[in-house]
Amino acid sequence: MEVNPLSIILVKSDSKGDRLLFRYPYRVESNETSYQNKRRNPYSIPAQEDILQSPPPQTSNIHQGQLSGFTDEVLSTLFAVKAELCNQKFELKVNDVRFVAHPTLMQSKIGKEEPSGSSILINIVFALYAQASYSIVKCYYELSKRLGNALVYEENRVGYLTDEMKLILKTHDEVAENIEEGRSLRGITAFDQILERSSLALCLKTIYQDLCSTGLLNITINQFITLSFCLPQKAHQFHKKGVVVEPEAIDRCLKSLKPYHGMLLLVDYTELLDCVPPSGAVMLTKLLNAYNPFKTLQNIATDADFAIKHVYELVGHLVYWAKATIIYPLCETNVYVIAPDAPLHNHSPLAEKFYAKFSMNLFEVISEFSLPTSIGHLTTPLQYPTKQGTLVQMVLWMLQHHLLMQLHTYVQFMPTDHGECIKAVEPVASTNSVNDSANVITQNNPSNMEDSMETLDESSELSNGAENGQVFGPMSIESSQPMPVPKNSCCRSISEDHYSEIGADSNISDHMGVPAGSSNKSNYSISQSDTMSTENCESLASMEDDDKIKELLMAFQEPGRSAVRDLPAASNVEDLTLMVKLYQAGYFKGEHHLEEIMYFENLRRSQLLQLLDKFRDVLIIYETEDPAIATLYTQT
Repeated sequence: MEVNPLSIILVKSDSKGDRLLFRYPYRVESNETSYQNKRRNPYSIPAQEDILQSPPPQTSNIHQGQLSGFTDEVLSTLFAVKAELCNQKFELKVNDVRFVAHPTLMQSKIGKEEPSGSSILINIVFALYAQASYSIVKCYYELSKRLGNALVYEENRVGYLTDEMKLILKTHDEVAENIEEGRSLRGITAFDQILERSSLALCLKTIYQDLCSTGLLNITINQFITLSFCLPQKAHQFHKKGVVVEPEAIDRCLKSLKPYHGMLLLVDYTELLDCVPPSGAVMLTKLLNAYNPFKTLQNIATDADFAIKHVYELVGHLVYWAKATIIYPLCETNVYVIAPDAPLHNHSPLAEKFYAKFSMNLFEVISEFSLPTSIGHLTTPLQYPTKQGTLVQMVLWMLQHHLLMQLHTYVQFMPTDHGECIKAVEPVASTNSVNDSANVITQNNPSNMEDSMETLDESSELSNGAENGQVFGPMSIESSQPMPVPKNSCCRSISEDHYSEIGADSNISDHMGVPAGSSNKSNYSISQSDTMSTENCESLASMEDDDKIKELLMAFQEPGRSAVRDLPAASNVEDLTLMVKLYQAGYFKGEHHLEEIMYFENLRRSQLLQLLDKFRDVLIIYETEDPAIATLYTQT
């Protein structure tokens, strides 16, 4: 209720004096009148103490969600400010009501013979709850300012305000004269007749009603100038009641936009054009033609032939107007879970909407996401494409209604205690080494056999996933050698929920084929000098690798350096080089999720997951929501 206005008031001040031209709503029973009606009976004889008794002092000017307790004369006196207070913010608090306005001073346009007339002060005032937040007060002040500027423009163009003021004042005088002569219609006030005659009064009434209902304005003043305005604290409650999305939270989200983000529309296409002026309809149409929830903003910009900054501006406008939200483009590796504040109860209206659209039970479908689950785990290559498409549409519907929350994988570099890591067991030289490695671990520490087997199975389940963001591509399973598992390892390895892809070219022969017809001597006789030359080259290469590894390890501080050095993967120059590159770039501080690392470092998901698996003893992996997007859904 703090978001809705209590009243909208139009006051003028010129050489003829101050006057309240119009207010809405105007049919309000004040607290004092209500008190008198309860205390007095017109058919009773008042006692002496009732005549002398005065009503209690009024401490509230709000009655049934509307402004009360102020006469028109008092309001005109309060808001017909001096010229020194014009063209700046005006704010006044009385009891539990806060008045916000932007007084505007203009020159009246009388006619062609006299193009400029006297000065007119026009003030459009919004009455708000006194406890309204600063951001709400700021929004109403901005709206008052824009309304004043629009009236100034129309006054300079065709003298619109002067004509409307004459019409309203004439109506006030006619009604007052009829009341004096006893010819007034019962129940018909001056404001009722003003609404029938004045387009400006009708415009103010529409503004009040739209602010209370949707928080969105798209009105045309004098059938010429269009005014579009959004009250985000009200507009975003249409999709998620009870959550007040502040403009500052939307700004933080928009400032955090990256090219790898995507957009999800929350309304139909027919409801989008009312949020932009006619001049911006062409650009919005081009954006919508390129829109797809499976595309990144960079892809949308390319398809629409826009610069990425223009896409940011258009998407930001749609997000501010509660027409769209920011997501990560839909793909089978996305992990979702039920939102903690999802309105899921037995009598939820969303259940009926979901059944009407998909002919399925919402609670049965969303129960699949009780634990973090990827879309790929809910589909199989044997499913019909139509069934996969239905699942995608259901996920999009649940995202639009804020029932699901996407989780991203973050990485934190954290070496083991005391900076030392227990050395991993050397892998057994075997073609099929899963059982052999398990036997070696069991011999060293039999109590860890079950844990070791689980870890081996976990690192053996491999899949290529959707490396390039492709949706529901075929999944392939490749065999690979298991990674050596350290004893008593307390570090978390990559879950099988994340698709890893570790290839091992085990079918490549170690020896080249022998051409037919060649002699054994010519093919296998190697001179002593060639042998020494080969050994020298290998030793030089080994020395260079050792020097390179030592140089790379210097990027880490103790005790992390010792922990990384003891890992088997540290002996591979390529793996260690990539590890150091990502570490120095700051990706292992728990502030960047995998999708962001993949985009900025041009890595495939399989490459990144393989690296994290090799260095899992010094890395902590956890899943949480993207804080840039979470600001649109939560209060914190």
